Amino acid sequence: MLDRRARTLLKTLVERHIAEGQPVGSRTLSRWSGLDLSPATVRNVMSDLEELGLIVSPHTSSGRIPTARGYRLFVDTMVTVQPLGLEDTEAMQGQLQVDQPQRVLASAAQLLSSLSHFAGVVQTPRRASVFRQVEFIRLGDKRTLLVLVTPDGDVQNRILATERDYSPAQLIEAANIINAHFAGQDFRSIQGTLSAELSALRDDIGVLMQRAVTASGEMLNHPDDVVIFGERNLIGVTELTADMDRLRSLFDLFEQKTRLIQLMDASGRASGVQIFIGGESDLVPMEQMSVVTAPYLVDGRVVGTLGVIGPTRMDYERVIPIVDITARLVSTALSASN
Repeated sequence: MLDRRARTLLKTLVERHIAEGQPVGSRTLSRWSGLDLSPATVRNVMSDLEELGLIVSPHTSSGRIPTARGYRLFVDTMVTVQPLGLEDTEAMQGQLQVDQPQRVLASAAQLLSSLSHFAGVVQTPRRASVFRQVEFIRLGDKRTLLVLVTPDGDVQNRILATERDYSPAQLIEAANIINAHFAGQDFRSIQGTLSAELSALRDDIGVLMQRAVTASGEMLNHPDDVVIFGERNLIGVTELTADMDRLRSLFDLFEQKTRLIQLMDASGRASGVQIFIGGESDLVPMEQMSVVTAPYLVDGRVVGTLGVIGPTRMDYERVIPIVDITARLVSTALSASN
């Protein structure tokens, strides 16, 4: 626990570092904190904060910068989020009133980027994990083609590698059981039921059906992609591109997208705005990077996540309400067009 003086100085240090991008010294803290403290007293408190792992001296400079732990304490207990004004909210809403869902997502990513001056990212909606029917086709050599048809007629295929070959009759039997008992249901809800019912079936058919249900759920629940806008804004952020390793990590994040999708998936499992700070979260590839996210919904169900990617030195008080309002507006726009 920090006393009031230490909290005030830490808050002032984080705010000055966000505003100026430079290590903050004791004289600056004395001037901006509003506390009647001598520079020597400020230095003593800063030493205590450094011992707690909340700030660090980056070089030989007497100034300090926040650590990931310091940013976390600041974000969780010191940030005062001011709601956006009605005029700003209406202007944002006007940019998202489009008919096609994909255009809503693209304009949301652009809006997040333009308002934050960093990168805006929107995860495309997860498809409902409901199927109309499945079919198995024997490929031979211990391989079976799983054909999945969704309620809207979309057809998806996946090759299943199996421990043994199945005859056409066995494949028809397995498909008939799944279609008769589970068509129209969510794969996530039937996995437990299916496991219990398979005990009454022959092991060879049961194993195939379990593999099919798992593979089908993965196909339908996996998000298609992420929409990104404003990546170039981050190239001008010195702390993110100070050396080739950081620059390479930055480009890998946007080009490969796998890690980015994992991050968006993780944030979608919680409600409200989430903040991931580099150095404390393995999902964020750089210590100097933060990601502010919020889930968006269609008809009350979470279908995706959106957010802002920027440096840890971002203006959280401004970015948090931008992300929150954008998620609400996207939810409204997609629910209305659904």
